[in-house]
Amino acid sequence: MTQQISTIGESTDAAPPPVHKTSRFKTAMRELKKAPLSAKFGLLIIILYVIAALFAPALAPFGESEIVGTEYEPWGEQFLLGTDNLGRDMLSRLLYGARNTVGIAFVTTLFAFLIGGVAGIFAAILGGWMDMVLSRTIDVLMAIPQLIFALLLLTIFGTSIPVLIAIIAVLDSTRVFRLARSVSLNVVVMDYVEVARLRGERLGWITLKEVLPNIMPPLVAEFGLRFCFVFLLISGLSFLGLGLQPPTADWGSMVRDNATLITYGDITPLLPAAAIALLTIGTNFVVDWFLHKTSGLK
Repeated sequence: MTQQISTIGESTDAAPPPVHKTSRFKTAMRELKKAPLSAKFGLLIIILYVIAALFAPALAPFGESEIVGTEYEPWGEQFLLGTDNLGRDMLSRLLYGARNTVGIAFVTTLFAFLIGGVAGIFAAILGGWMDMVLSRTIDVLMAIPQLIFALLLLTIFGTSIPVLIAIIAVLDSTRVFRLARSVSLNVVVMDYVEVARLRGERLGWITLKEVLPNIMPPLVAEFGLRFCFVFLLISGLSFLGLGLQPPTADWGSMVRDNATLITYGDITPLLPAAAIALLTIGTNFVVDWFLHKTSGLK
């Protein structure tokens, strides 16, 4: 009888089986199958751009800055999309441009969220003078138009890639701060956060365990939108000559270098512009689907 009772006790106190990674993968695949056609189209675009960025040296027929022909050669078998103003292959430049423009924009967005997200969450949790100082500083930075401020700072500090990433990340972190602070203010007043404070939990624990998991959906959605704004800003700066510098391939500078062809009815300058627009559309499709999924709206 004693053995039976102990056996029953062991069976009732047994921990539930762990959730395996395969089951999570299956759940994700089921959700993906239920996704609308626009979201699937957006995911396909993002995957293709990631492949182009990662494997650009293997996919490109020529080097990034290699001069392989005369200027403005037409589309054909030798040069599928023709050549640019210096005789460089346009297809190769487009592929390397995906690596440079998208890669730098992704890293810049990560830094912007690290700076603005951490500052916004801490401002909401700490409150008081800390919240006041951070909020007023952000208000001052946001009062200056972002593009003009970026042009001024790049003119002063130079246009190297680390400087470009740092300046845009700091300027874009102001938008992330506003969102992170706003959504965190709705969480820090909840009872479970007050209980954690009464238990004596530290600031880092409250941030990572209580606040951050409850504000992730809007932050993830904002990450997609911020990414679009960042690479559009980088492309715009490159078009103006203060972004990525030659001979680095960049979609914005490619539009500027080949703009003369539009006068003669050649659509070659529109190819990098179309690459920018297509990635923006695809990312917004995925963000819209994610917001719809996490909000619970039908």
